[in-house]
Amino acid sequence: MDMHTVVVGTAGTTAEDVVAVARGGARVELAEEALAAVAAARRVIDDLAAKPEPVYGVSTGFGALAVRHISPDLRAQLQRNIVRSHAAGMGPRVEREVVRGLMFLRLKTLASGHTGVRPVVVETMAALLNAGITPVVHEYGSLGCSGDLAPLSHCALALMGEGEAEGPDGEVRPAAELLAAHGIEPVELREKEGLALLNGTDGMLGMLVMACADLARLYTVADVTAALSLEALLGTDRVLAPELHAIRPHPGQAASADNMLRVLDGSGLTGHHQDDAPRVQDAYSIRCAPQVAGAGPGHARARPPGRGPGTGVRR
Repeated sequence: MDMHTVVVGTAGTTAEDVVAVARGGARVELAEEALAAVAAARRVIDDLAAKPEPVYGVSTGFGALAVRHISPDLRAQLQRNIVRSHAAGMGPRVEREVVRGLMFLRLKTLASGHTGVRPVVVETMAALLNAGITPVVHEYGSLGCSGDLAPLSHCALALMGEGEAEGPDGEVRPAAELLAAHGIEPVELREKEGLALLNGTDGMLGMLVMACADLARLYTVADVTAALSLEALLGTDRVLAPELHAIRPHPGQAASADNMLRVLDGSGLTGHHQDDAPRVQDAYSIRCAPQVAGAGPGHARARPPGRGPGTGVRR
């Protein structure tokens, strides 16, 4: 795997991979193990569909209609109908990166080999991501913890060649036209596949992952800004000593102080607070910056690049 490709296997993914695909346009590659697991799970669904015993979402209706048997000749229509009926979002369009994030997370779930879809479904979703085709998803209509049904349904609709989508050029066109232009065949859904495509919480998870990425960047900016302020005021970096922050101890505070130290490494300006205008200590807002910014969650912190002695602050 290189920096431009994210390989999707049967195991979990990372927040970095989500952001790379959603924001960075990284390509998605399906691992052979994932395709094998998906095919194996599909064989189970096909076996269940052939049996007389009812299986929810395979040979029955949904919700209150779970007691209703669906004959084999109507099951494909049932899967199409559940997607069409739930693709009822309203309001402004959701940002492109959010839709790509939720598509990637749904693809990751499908590739785990536990949902029962056919390999062609995961391959087509990966193809949409790689082609830069982003289904139009609307802001309102999700049930949150009960499932991002409407957003995921709009994505599933595009897989079927229905609804609207945004092309790589940013123009919104009928999904069928975009798929045809990129040589992608629409998916004809079969047993269980409609349900598997829309029953999940990938929308809010994708937004959370990107919000955490933004938060990490903001914390890093806060640390860098505090370090530059300390340097500009000719303050001392002794207040950032690791042994001092280990006394508390608070992981976020220590991480913030470490970030500031890394930025100030090699500075020729720190420690001159006694030169022209002697003072006992720096301003409270400067010397206690790690205690303030460090109150944020540790998982939302990233280490900024350091600098070697005498190389100056990276601006």
